[in-house]
Amino acid sequence: MHYCINHKTAYRYSAPVTLTPHLLRLCPRSDGAQWLHKFESTISPEPTEQTYFLDAYGNTCLQVTFGAPLAEMVIHTVSEVSTTRHNPFDYIAEPWAVQFPIDYPSGLVSQLRPYLEWPLGWGADDAIAPEVIHLAQSMIQEANGNVGYFLTRLVQLIPQQCDYQQRLHGPPYAAAITLQQKSGTCRDFTVLFMAACRAVGLAARFVSGYQEGDLEQGCHDLHAWAEVYIPGGGWRGFDPTLGLAVGDRHVAIAPPLRLIKQHQYQAPLNQGKSSKQPWKATSASSFNHKHAKVWSP
Repeated sequence: MHYCINHKTAYRYSAPVTLTPHLLRLCPRSDGAQWLHKFESTISPEPTEQTYFLDAYGNTCLQVTFGAPLAEMVIHTVSEVSTTRHNPFDYIAEPWAVQFPIDYPSGLVSQLRPYLEWPLGWGADDAIAPEVIHLAQSMIQEANGNVGYFLTRLVQLIPQQCDYQQRLHGPPYAAAITLQQKSGTCRDFTVLFMAACRAVGLAARFVSGYQEGDLEQGCHDLHAWAEVYIPGGGWRGFDPTLGLAVGDRHVAIAPPLRLIKQHQYQAPLNQGKSSKQPWKATSASSFNHKHAKVWSP
């Protein structure tokens, strides 16, 4: 698939504010199944300084600074991206990674440690909550210990048992809360999926980006899903909101710097601070095939 994506985010404040340097992570990545052909960004008011760099997680970042207080900031990006993973299961897993328990080699564990630690289903003493562990173990039994079937059933089960509810602001809920309430947003479902994976030793990470959805719809919200590291297949996406493995209808932007305990969440797309004033943020993107008319939000 070949997409052209318009993304506009506006921050409006009740009075002029002074902004610290901001880091923007809005550039879609290039990987083995996603290829970035074009990326342009326009920021109003124009920053006094701006520079691109690659962070420790491989994300393309834009750092911007402003020389004067402002009452509004508008960020507009245009991306052209090709996605080529028509079959999300086009890999051959390593023989030792087909069945549970997963025992990553020591060299690989050191690289994956950030995605195996910091459990996301907080319980006593920061252990993964018992109900999340029970969910993961029951899925292993249902899958007869097969890793691929476990992931497929887990990603299908969450939207079957939980109702989607839109919540535009705030960090994701702890996995146990989402499981108890049986409702949440895409970011809540993603954290629940990740917690269940980590509970059984699978490296998992949070991803922000775009999902094609209904192309007749004028604007789209940003989306979130998970990626699991499968030896022999690398990082593979699973969308627990839609209940499917990720193929060529998702466009990944960036994983967050980290999801850490006590409900602290570092949003992956925009980092920075302002002087304390009431504010309002709106964000929308249009998502279309390259050869059709490009929508503007």
